[in-house]
Amino acid sequence: MEASLRSTILGWGFAVPETVITNDDLAPIVDTSDEWIRKRTGIRERRYVDDDQGSVPLAERAARQALRIAGRKPEDVDAIVCASLSPDIDFPGNSSLLHERLNIRPCLAFDVRNQCSGFVYSLSIADMLVRAKKARCVLVVGSEVHSSGLDFQGARGRDVTVLFGDGAGAVVVGESEEGRGLLAARLHADGRFADKLAVLGPGHKRRPRVDSSLAPPESAFTYPVMEGRLVFKHAVECMTNVIRAVAEDAAVSVDEISMLLPHQANLRINQLVAMGLGIGEDRMANNIERYGNTTAATIPILLCEVIDAGRIRPGDLVCIAAFGAGFTWGAALYRW
Repeated sequence: MEASLRSTILGWGFAVPETVITNDDLAPIVDTSDEWIRKRTGIRERRYVDDDQGSVPLAERAARQALRIAGRKPEDVDAIVCASLSPDIDFPGNSSLLHERLNIRPCLAFDVRNQCSGFVYSLSIADMLVRAKKARCVLVVGSEVHSSGLDFQGARGRDVTVLFGDGAGAVVVGESEEGRGLLAARLHADGRFADKLAVLGPGHKRRPRVDSSLAPPESAFTYPVMEGRLVFKHAVECMTNVIRAVAEDAAVSVDEISMLLPHQANLRINQLVAMGLGIGEDRMANNIERYGNTTAATIPILLCEVIDAGRIRPGDLVCIAAFGAGFTWGAALYRW
C-alpha cells in the first residue's frame, strides 16, 4: 500500500421529500406544541415521504446527483455502501436494491446498520477500500424513511416522534489529489447502552416475529424508545472527545478546524459540543430546524448545503462527527 494514498470526496448529492411537516402539524397529534419542540430540539419542521415511497428511491436521487458532480457514471462504481436503519424490506439490503435501480455492473455492495453513526462508519470503510486499492470509485449513501415507523398515538410517542424526518444523502469517494482527502478517522461503540435508544421489535427472536393483533401498550415495542437525558449526556461527551482525538491523530489543533458538520439529532447537543471545543457559529453548520433527525442522512445532506452555500473552500479542514444508537459514535477529518 502506498503510504501517501488517500481517499477523498469527489461528488455529493441529497434528496428530501416535498411534503413539509411543521411542529404545528404534529402538535395536536402527539399532544405537544411548537414552542416545546423548538426549545428542546431546535426543530421547526421535517420532511415526510408519500405513503408508498421508501428510502431507496431517495437514495437513488442522491446517488445520481453525487455521481454527476463527481463526473462518474454508474458503470464506474466499484463498491456501494448503504447506511440505513430503515431499509425498504427486511432483506436483501438497500445496497442491492440501489444497485439494481442504478443498473450497475456486478460489484461489492453491502449495508451498514450503525444508525446515526452509519455515514461516518461508511465513509471510513470507503477510505479503507480505496487505500487498499480494492476500489477506485465508492458510492456511499445514507438514506432514511422514519415517518412510516413513528408512534403517532398521542402523547406516548411525543418525545421521539417529533425528532425524526425522511431524507437521503450520498457521496462518491475515490483517490485524492496530493494534499487532499481523509486525514484521520475514529470509530467507537459501547453496547452496554444498546437498549437506551432502540426499536425492540419486530425481531427474529420473537414468536411470532410480527403480531398484528397486538394493541397498545403491547404494540409499543415496534416504535423507537429512548432515555433522552442519558443519550443527551453521552452524545455531548462522546462527540466532544472524539473530535479532539481525531484532530490529535491528524496532528492538527481543534482551532484549525474550518468547518464542523455534526450529526443533526438535537441543536442543543451540537451547541454544547461546539462550546466545549471553542468552535464558534461561523465554524459549524446545522440544518436540523428544517429536516429534523434523518439519522444516516444528516451529515451528507448538511455537507451538500454547506458546499452550495460556499462555506467550504479548497484547503479547509472539515470535521464530521456523529453519535447514535448502539451506542456508536465517530468522527473524521478531511482536508478539502
